[in-house]
Amino acid sequence: VIQDLPVLGLYNQLLNRGKGTLLCVAARHLSPGARTLFSETGVWERDYRTETRHKVEQWWHPRIMAQWQKDAQAEVLNPMGWDAFGLPAENATNLHLCISEVSEVTTCLPDYYRWTQYLFIRLFEAGLAYQKEAVVNWDPVDQTVLADEQVDENGCSWRSGALVEQKLLKQWFIKTTNYAKPLLDALQDLPEWYGVKGMQANWIGKCTGCYFDFRLKVNGEETAETLSAYCSSPEAVFGGAYLAILPSHRLLNGSSAVRPALQKHFQPGRDSLTEVVAHNLFTGQDVPLVISRKEAFEDYLDTVLGVPDCSEDDLSVASALNLRWTTVLQTDDDGTQTLINSAEFSGLSREQGFEAITQKAVQQKVGGHLTSSKLRDWLISRQRYWGTPIPVVHCGSCGPVAVPEEELPVTLPKLSLTGKGASPLEAAHDWVNCECPRCKGPARRETDTMDTFVDSAWYYFRYTDPQNQHRPFERRLADHWLPVDVYIGGKEHAVMHLYYARFLCHFCRDQGLVAHREPFWKLLVQGLIKGQTFRLAESGQYLKREEIDFTGKEPVALGGGRVEVTWEKMSKSKHNGLDPQEVVQQYGLDTVRLYILSAAPPEQDILWNVKTDTLPGVIRWQARLWQLVTKLRGARQFEDPPNPSLLKKKELAEAKKIWQNKNYTIQEVTAHFTEDFLFNAAISRLMGLTNTLNSATARVLLHSVEFEEALAALVKMAAPMAPHLASELWAGLCQVKNPLSPVLQRGGDVLQQAWPAVDPQYLEAPDFVELAVLINNKSCGTVTVPLQASKDSGRVEQLVLESSIGQKLLRQRSIKRVILSPRTALINFLVDE
Repeated sequence: VIQDLPVLGLYNQLLNRGKGTLLCVAARHLSPGARTLFSETGVWERDYRTETRHKVEQWWHPRIMAQWQKDAQAEVLNPMGWDAFGLPAENATNLHLCISEVSEVTTCLPDYYRWTQYLFIRLFEAGLAYQKEAVVNWDPVDQTVLADEQVDENGCSWRSGALVEQKLLKQWFIKTTNYAKPLLDALQDLPEWYGVKGMQANWIGKCTGCYFDFRLKVNGEETAETLSAYCSSPEAVFGGAYLAILPSHRLLNGSSAVRPALQKHFQPGRDSLTEVVAHNLFTGQDVPLVISRKEAFEDYLDTVLGVPDCSEDDLSVASALNLRWTTVLQTDDDGTQTLINSAEFSGLSREQGFEAITQKAVQQKVGGHLTSSKLRDWLISRQRYWGTPIPVVHCGSCGPVAVPEEELPVTLPKLSLTGKGASPLEAAHDWVNCECPRCKGPARRETDTMDTFVDSAWYYFRYTDPQNQHRPFERRLADHWLPVDVYIGGKEHAVMHLYYARFLCHFCRDQGLVAHREPFWKLLVQGLIKGQTFRLAESGQYLKREEIDFTGKEPVALGGGRVEVTWEKMSKSKHNGLDPQEVVQQYGLDTVRLYILSAAPPEQDILWNVKTDTLPGVIRWQARLWQLVTKLRGARQFEDPPNPSLLKKKELAEAKKIWQNKNYTIQEVTAHFTEDFLFNAAISRLMGLTNTLNSATARVLLHSVEFEEALAALVKMAAPMAPHLASELWAGLCQVKNPLSPVLQRGGDVLQQAWPAVDPQYLEAPDFVELAVLINNKSCGTVTVPLQASKDSGRVEQLVLESSIGQKLLRQRSIKRVILSPRTALINFLVDE
């Protein structure tokens, strides 16, 4: 299981199938109460009071941790990581999860980002990392680049307040669009992702076109400028008439050598034919470059190939500019279209040509990768100090050259930061000026650092082999542990982070680094715990709770002013956060965990209000669990030894219902834990089994093995969510006198026990069904009917009338209607009174 928390807190539970589930947590060390603890003294406390809870958590925390270190390492990879190039994640609270300390990784340390740089170089050498000019948010006062989230709703800098400008800077990109179609297709092979698969598919878009690479010429002379243009009909690429760019294109506004030639012919509001020619590296054809009259193309495109055979709009532009082009589509008598004038692809159907042309372009490395018009390449450049340095040097003779692997990592120099300028690393002159690895001439290091998403796009690989000094990870270990069983993250990561991680895994598969393409199997999208917020209605200022007057009908600010009350994501700036440790100290860690898990399904938000919400019910349930163990211990302590043969028919039927309820609960809770992650439903089901056991008669409690085994299963199923309480309950159960079930005689703590299994007899289809008989909606008893007949209304009615209940209660009655329930074993006779 991967938890994508702010600290990259990973609970990576990659269990061998069939093994028991372990979920260990730690409690605060609380001062001992006056009462005793069974595990410590052998004396069982009758009631589960606050001081008992404190003693339980204090006693069991170190023992759970020690058992974890001893038993779990070979079966469960449960690492922890710090995404420390991001926000100050180290300050986030970790509620003492049991983690594999040897698997800890920290993205800001050289022993981690050395391998981030290594993977970047693999991308660079594969032609998937490249530089081009792109627009960034520029603060003209602070002279620095801002992330999108640092620009407020008015378009101003969050730091200086200046109106943010759009500026072209040379940026590094990773060509994720080359993997668009494989990433889209692979979604079909993954299980349901709670709507996230749809979000991923929508982010990628319909992959019906591709890019082709062009080299630009001016006055017949080749330039160093290359351009990729999107073609929505790749099969008709030989019929291209022109290359169109937007007026906002980097070639027209940046530092490109072709900019003067373009500006010379640019006429705003008109399609402007220029003297720049684009040479198609796939077809070998030259087409003119046109500056479009449009302000935008479809989706995010800024460069398109105009193909008149496939578009009325393209035909209109080409005709208006008196351009010449080749007709490449011939419509046959049956309506099908065939390629003509398309080199070796002539004679192919349009569909065949699509496949053949795109595949050939990919083989020649001049485009052809199917993608959509809405997907853009991943911009990874950041003009910041705190990030992984991009391992490239710029040489006047050789161009951009990757740093040799043996010289990695390229570490960050020590600097005094001013917060101004495009990139802080520019000021580290001794660091920037270096030798070209290829020609040994003077060169300069790249001064941009990588987007932190690059670091977090591969951490799941490093967790499998965190101490490796020779490669990012050993393939054997990655193939053993991965793909990750369950990825847990917020919906804010449903497209970007998840998409980047999937891309990098596909790339590593193609590089022979791993055997699988997809990094994560199941996905769980978690909601937020929201706190109550108070804002002045007039100014929007957030207030602290102690600044509010609650004495009236509506809350008002103490200084005056109407207050708006909402629920929002917890934040210091909104004064609606809470310290988890304070809550744990007040209620106990098991209680807090159960409260969070039971309050709502994991994908829904929780409004934190412990006084009026589900917390009291969670506390009562823990007390009822404790009482069940108390009752069983008491019954076995003072009564005669248990003897199941003493149970009468009615008591045997009661014991059977307990057995059925136990098996049903195991079936349901196991599914909630492993399939749909509805932990709130799992807790509800466990509460139902608790109620069944609480209502058991004294003789069933004393003499039935069914009660024992149901209570044992209940405690084991509660253990992953409330391990301290369950550990003490298990200790009390295993010391019950004269146990009937071998389950209580196996030894070991509760977290060492196998997960409860459904009894095979429960899964067998019964020959007969016990049917509840109602007369005018009132229960009158049960009748046993053959399973095969249980859904046949007429046959069931006849069997009931022939039974002793029917003979006694229905023989002399006028039956108006008979209702056989389609969902439950129940038949209802409506009769005249």
